[in-house]
Amino acid sequence: MQQTPVYIKNTKIFLEDKVIPNGNILIERGQIKAITSLIELPAHVQLIDGTNLNAIPGFIDSHIHGANGADVMDATEEALDKMAFILPEEGTTSYLATTITQSPENIERALENVANYENKAGQAEVVGVHLEGPFVEKSKAGAQPMEYIIEPNISQFKKWQELSGNRIKTITMAPEHDQTGEFIKYLVDTGVTVSAGHTNANFAGMKEAVFQGVTQLTHLCNAMNGIHHRDIGAVGAAFQLEELSGEIIADGIHISKEMLQLIYQNMGSKRLILITDAMRAKCLPPGDYELGGQPVIVSEDRAVLADGTLAGSILKMHEGAKQILQLDGVSMENVIEMASINPAKQIGIFDRKGSIAKGKDADILIVDDHMNIKYTICRGVVSYKGE
Repeated sequence: MQQTPVYIKNTKIFLEDKVIPNGNILIERGQIKAITSLIELPAHVQLIDGTNLNAIPGFIDSHIHGANGADVMDATEEALDKMAFILPEEGTTSYLATTITQSPENIERALENVANYENKAGQAEVVGVHLEGPFVEKSKAGAQPMEYIIEPNISQFKKWQELSGNRIKTITMAPEHDQTGEFIKYLVDTGVTVSAGHTNANFAGMKEAVFQGVTQLTHLCNAMNGIHHRDIGAVGAAFQLEELSGEIIADGIHISKEMLQLIYQNMGSKRLILITDAMRAKCLPPGDYELGGQPVIVSEDRAVLADGTLAGSILKMHEGAKQILQLDGVSMENVIEMASINPAKQIGIFDRKGSIAKGKDADILIVDDHMNIKYTICRGVVSYKGE
């Protein structure tokens, strides 16, 4: 089916290297055709008036388990459809389908489902898999089911990567369980981003992990060693080691506002990646839900296991972006780096996503100065219209 061209007029456009105060964007066949002050319009076009609004790249959620009643581990086309349908409402135009520590059989079903999944027009695009676990540390399991945690295993990972159609882009693991560094080296050599998470590594351990090829920390501050005056731990490693990026869940629960400010001051927007780590209850009312086969109690603002352990979040990307925007010293450009540019680069899709540039996928948000979403465009289709 031929897509109707979309023309966004009179808007402030945030490009990779500059801002156009008042410009226009022409979208054709799902891609950005032109960015200019004057454009000769096609005969039939969908017009969006961007006066007093901003055009920014769509958000990329590189760590999300579920939303809208669905979870990646449901391993069905319907589950991924439910997620992909609802995510444009929060500005997410693409995402990594994130698994959880579970039985090998359940992980395999989820991976095969992603491999066979066909993205739908006008929905958020599944751009790969984030394999969270099962190669993690039991003492830092958090909401990862402890009985399914296993040691790093190259042949196991090879099998999973094959089943996924080579779509595993990121893996969360505890680097201290790879004493030789052989597993991490294999992952890096095959183009997988290795993220330390659910780890008991201290600062020296993280330094060694970075030497082996770890370049990221999963949900920074959560399920890892914090800063102590005798050992600055994994969080201190994020501050000290320039090679490390850090995922952040900016819901005010996983990280307090004050800690978020401290992280930003120490790491800056170039090394931070905004994620939601959301579970299936996102977009639904409070109640009893499930994550990784475990009962989860969801209130108005959080999701927890029976013992009070946080079980992912119910955060929406634009709400996280709003929280970041309220920090001292943060501009719209900084938020774009954290929510769009950095994840695109980390996943290896910056050639087609993560910024507004001619020839790239037309994943664009039209937002006001407070990050309220007026329009979400997914690959050239207006997928959501806000108030």
